[in-house]
Amino acid sequence: MEDAESQLLSDQDQTPEPLLSSMDVFLFSLIAGLLIYWFFFRRQPEPIPEMRTFIAVTPQIRETSFIEKMKKTNRNVVVFYGSQTGTAEEFANRLAKDAHRYGMKGMAADPEEYDLSELSRLKEIPNSMAVFCMATYGEGDPTDNAQEFYDWMQGTDDDLEGVNFAVFGLGNKTYEHYNATGKYTDKRLVELGGKRVFDLGLGDDDSNLEEDFISWKEQFWPAVCEFFGVEPTGEDSCIRQFELVVHNDINMNQVYAGEMGRLNSFQTQKPPFDSKNPFLAPVNVNRKLNKGGNRHLMHVELDLTDSKIRYDAGDHVAVYPTNDASVVNRLGERLGVDLDTVISLKNLDEESNKKHPFPCPTTYRTALTHYLDINNMPRTNVLYELAQYASDPQEQENMRKMASASSEGKALYQSWVVDSERNILAILEDLPSLNPPIDHLCELLPRLQARYYSIASSGKVHSNSIHICAVVIEYTTKTGRVFKGVATNWLKNKDVTDNGHKPTVPMYVRRSQFRLPFKASNPVIMIGPGTGIAPFMGFIQERAWQKDQGKDVGETILYFGCRHRNEDFLYQQELEDFERAGVLTQLNVAFSRDQEHKVYVQHLLKKNKEQLWKLIHSNNAHIYVCGDARNMARDVHTAFYEIAEEMGGLTHTQAVDYFKKLMTKGRYSQDVWS
Repeated sequence: MEDAESQLLSDQDQTPEPLLSSMDVFLFSLIAGLLIYWFFFRRQPEPIPEMRTFIAVTPQIRETSFIEKMKKTNRNVVVFYGSQTGTAEEFANRLAKDAHRYGMKGMAADPEEYDLSELSRLKEIPNSMAVFCMATYGEGDPTDNAQEFYDWMQGTDDDLEGVNFAVFGLGNKTYEHYNATGKYTDKRLVELGGKRVFDLGLGDDDSNLEEDFISWKEQFWPAVCEFFGVEPTGEDSCIRQFELVVHNDINMNQVYAGEMGRLNSFQTQKPPFDSKNPFLAPVNVNRKLNKGGNRHLMHVELDLTDSKIRYDAGDHVAVYPTNDASVVNRLGERLGVDLDTVISLKNLDEESNKKHPFPCPTTYRTALTHYLDINNMPRTNVLYELAQYASDPQEQENMRKMASASSEGKALYQSWVVDSERNILAILEDLPSLNPPIDHLCELLPRLQARYYSIASSGKVHSNSIHICAVVIEYTTKTGRVFKGVATNWLKNKDVTDNGHKPTVPMYVRRSQFRLPFKASNPVIMIGPGTGIAPFMGFIQERAWQKDQGKDVGETILYFGCRHRNEDFLYQQELEDFERAGVLTQLNVAFSRDQEHKVYVQHLLKKNKEQLWKLIHSNNAHIYVCGDARNMARDVHTAFYEIAEEMGGLTHTQAVDYFKKLMTKGRYSQDVWS
């Protein structure tokens, strides 16, 4: 620019007939000189930030290549995970760690962080292999972090010849599309020319996912050894991944206090809000829904004011609970540590994208309260690695046995850990010689996950609040200990005090496909016993809103179920008001224990078979089911099959196919859990 300006002045000097007077030229030159001086003075420091930006961005670009990373770090096994709740990620880390026992070097990888279109380049690395631990989520969908990889598989025609792979799927047999993502990944990689090193493994969370994984893994590694012609090294897999750093002199403003991503994000809240940046929603209402009985069912309202969070009826709200403070304190006492020590667990692999197992620096107390799952039963790998810290030979032997693939070991783990529901504190209490360093324990425990609830309100009606309907989990286990559900007990205690103080809940919204019909005139049939009523409260509110807007709203029919009319008829007043107002066309309630023979929602469906078949077959009705997947959802399925057979004259096979087609068309939707 300076040269251009000089050239401009030079050209003007050579003009035969000047258009400016001497004074004009003087003033112009003065201004130009000042501008040039200002320009140089101002521009001087700018190259430094430009260089900084360049330096910061370059590694990020390089790191998206898992191939280059494997070459650089001398790895030949990459284990990708599609994980929604952390289990698939945990399995992937275990497989990557196991690799060194077989003379190989592994790395676990999040497919969201890498360019999976490079998969065909894996053959550039000798004796290499990709393993995929793929969880199935929702209605046969890939997990959020595996969506891009799934889309790539569907659209690519890359040649994967020479690429060795294996797949372990994580699913639940109570769901319609059992292990769909794992099955598809295995099938598609073969279609693209990949070489399957070992058979597809299918883990069933409805039975014993841990046992399924152990059994598959014990056969997988010998097959890998045979395929690559390598021998087990005999080395122990108890190798630390993280080293402990104790911070004796640190500013507490630099210490994580429960934040999921950005440090101090709970002090200075900035949208948009998501899993890494949850919104601290004040609790406006927390009331008990049931009038009697020994359970506690609750209605909680979260305030969204100023959050810019939007949601639709049918979406889910995710909340980040904290562990019971008394359990955290007992762990600290049992291990004899100062829980307020500020620490970091630093990855020994400097090239790893995962620098810490949880946000660091933080205190042991914060880690055990906010970041680590201390309430659920530890998996076998945790027992195996902790066994070295048991001074009693018998206790050590039993811990190692429970982590083995032997039938005796599996039976012992099933009875002593699973059936007895021993969490890590119970194990430490019942094995007095076990004294692990707390930092190793923190390294091994899985992350405490967000809990998802079907939203019990409509964003059209309650734009500034989200409603939750939940039942508090609390019961006595076989060892006589009281098991308390982490999230529901934490929510139960979020009371609004008399002085107006409102506790907060870290939350974000997860979008769902569970949606009312696009056309309000379509009839809807909703089946939701117990807390399965939640999304339908939102649906009914929205149908009322549509009616108020002057829309032609179709029949709105609810099938609800509870134990006793006078105890747990949830939202009775609201539902009866909606029925009186003509918003709810029909309110059908099954009180399972108010008579000698139990009556459930599926019995009421069969009772109204003529009306239901007409609505479904002739009037384009949409069916929605919410609640327990293991029993209720299956029984409702069966009831609809029988209605189609009786009223539509279909064979059983035709009836099953009929409702599968409704699902494909989005006219039979489920929001179920097991």
